[in-house]
Amino acid sequence: MTTTARVPQEERTRAMRLRLLEATVECPVERGYSGTSTTLVSTRAGVSRGAQLHHFPTKNDPVVAAVEHLTELRGAELADAVAKLPTGRRRTRAVLTMLGDHFSSPVFTAALELWVAACRDEALLAAVGPLEQRVGREAHRMTVEALGADESQPGVRELVQATLDLVRGLGLANTISDDAARRRRILNRWADVLDRELA
Repeated sequence: MTTTARVPQEERTRAMRLRLLEATVECPVERGYSGTSTTLVSTRAGVSRGAQLHHFPTKNDPVVAAVEHLTELRGAELADAVAKLPTGRRRTRAVLTMLGDHFSSPVFTAALELWVAACRDEALLAAVGPLEQRVGREAHRMTVEALGADESQPGVRELVQATLDLVRGLGLANTISDDAARRRRILNRWADVLDRELA
């Protein structure tokens, strides 16, 4: 006779919470923030409404938790991509490709939905604002390291920030239509600028 190991309650609770967080991030990507409801999230997560309310009693609770979860996901995604960058002559192009891919990913699209919603919701803005600032600082730090940029030199900090603003803008354009070919051309040209200016 075989016995199946019981999953500890704490682990089941953690797994259920993670499913809810992932559904709260995925639904706005597919339906927009305004088209996302707590019922839709609980259905997608495969969790009862009662269980959802146990974890997140108010409507904003899962969104705030999802923003924190999304912040962790974005940071981990960027760190993983930076670790895989090649060295050598074409590194700048690889860095820009990596940033372009990150800022056109579903994780970034979910963040955009939350930014737009936060413009009209003070409680959500209070949660999104500080976390987004943290992501921005971390993305800037990783980009400086990845490019081997020396921010003590005049204008270098602005070049790094312009790079991040550029890839965010290209990511925004990608939400309307597949913009990969144009993004590649623009980033290749920007790589030439960075190689010249950061040399």
